[in-house]
Amino acid sequence: MAPRPPLEPTAVWSLVTGLLGLGPVALVLAAVALRRVASRHTRGRGLAIAGGVLGMLGTVALAVVGTTLVLTALATRPLPADVPSARSAHAQQLVTGNCLATVPADGPVDSVRVVPCADPHEAQVITEFSFAENAVWPGQQAADARVARACVLDDAEIGAGVRTVTWSPTERSWAKGDRIGLCLAVVDGGGVTGSFLDGSANLP
Repeated sequence: MAPRPPLEPTAVWSLVTGLLGLGPVALVLAAVALRRVASRHTRGRGLAIAGGVLGMLGTVALAVVGTTLVLTALATRPLPADVPSARSAHAQQLVTGNCLATVPADGPVDSVRVVPCADPHEAQVITEFSFAENAVWPGQQAADARVARACVLDDAEIGAGVRTVTWSPTERSWAKGDRIGLCLAVVDGGGVTGSFLDGSANLP
């Protein structure tokens, strides 16, 4: 009776690394194991195939997680104070100085159109209010009130018809780490050029 072929250790390791979620490692080990099983006439082809399947699934999962993290980082990265060209952005990316083509309707705000302040626009972020990182959610009305208290125009701006709009974190965005409230100077109908921050704003 012929002796039983030895078990290919690389096949075992491909399965182990696949079970541990090390997808790319499991794929490489599975490929190596299949070649060795064929050339050395050892056992373990089934283990190598299982390791390869697990490795493929793990690699896809890692790619999805990596892509999600990159997209999340890009979606929350602060903008420069004055963007060089018009672009869409998430409200959480806005900083003091950003000019908005239009002001979205009342309600939760996600995507906005940010333009260079030299271009005609309807609003500009003029101040930010930062809640403490360890603060407890105060409730929507209290959050709105705190941001509103930091939102002040001078007499000349009020006389020219400028009004304020405040955007504060919602309970949902607060749970995701949002701690910034924004104060916007708004001229209904748009057509403003320049910046309220340096006194260069020209009203229509």
